[in-house]
Amino acid sequence: MRISRRRSIRPEGPPRLSQFRRRTAGVVRMVIALVLAGGAYTLFTPAAQAQEEPRLSAAAAEGEALFEVGCITCHGRSAGGVEGRGPSLINVGGASVEFQVGTGRMPLARQEAQAQRKPPLYTDEQVRQLAAYIDSLGVGPVVPDNVDALVDDANLARGGELFRVNCSQCHAFGGGGGALSSGKYAPSLYPASDRIIYAAMLSGPQNMPIFGDNTLTPEQKADVIAYIQQVIQTDHDPGGFNLGRYGPSTEGLAIFLVGIVALVFASLWIAGKS
Repeated sequence: MRISRRRSIRPEGPPRLSQFRRRTAGVVRMVIALVLAGGAYTLFTPAAQAQEEPRLSAAAAEGEALFEVGCITCHGRSAGGVEGRGPSLINVGGASVEFQVGTGRMPLARQEAQAQRKPPLYTDEQVRQLAAYIDSLGVGPVVPDNVDALVDDANLARGGELFRVNCSQCHAFGGGGGALSSGKYAPSLYPASDRIIYAAMLSGPQNMPIFGDNTLTPEQKADVIAYIQQVIQTDHDPGGFNLGRYGPSTEGLAIFLVGIVALVFASLWIAGKS
């Protein structure tokens, strides 16, 4: 008997990817990786650049140009300060610039116990441009644009009360100023404008305390300014000679001298008659 044997046929394995298909798959994977990396860069990089390099306003850009010409020697590049010459102006705010530069105290002529008021070297517009640049370098007090409107609506009576409580101890009741310790002094208020007074209250120059909005509201600051402008600066001394408006010290001295002289002459006259 003949037994037939069938030859077993093994199934062939799956065909291998060709070299072309392997290269194509690699290219596709590379493109997908590049797209994902580009998307992540687009999402995160512009925001970081915007935070690191904020754009300056037109006024601040003009102020930066003025700063690099007239202030960089003492306050350094980017207002970081120079040791032994001038402090850093980062986070100082525009109010301090308006007071110091607007009154001619800066640029400083020489090192003294207190900066002297001088004719300003910059116009009002240039002062505001410098203030805008310094304000762009950090967070600090800024004089609001509506100071004039606030002063027009101010309460003179309340301003007088606030002035007598908060300001007269140094600037005297008549606003003529007064001496302080260590060669310093409270300056006269007669040449001060609305914005200069507001800037001084916000920045607290020299020995002056800072009157922030938590201490005196903007409306209360305007009341004080209105009182200074309309009562102190325009008062024509209806009582006669003002004795410099330095307060009770000069008035007491004048009364003492006049009174003593009057008493001496009165005594001599009585003695001659008796």
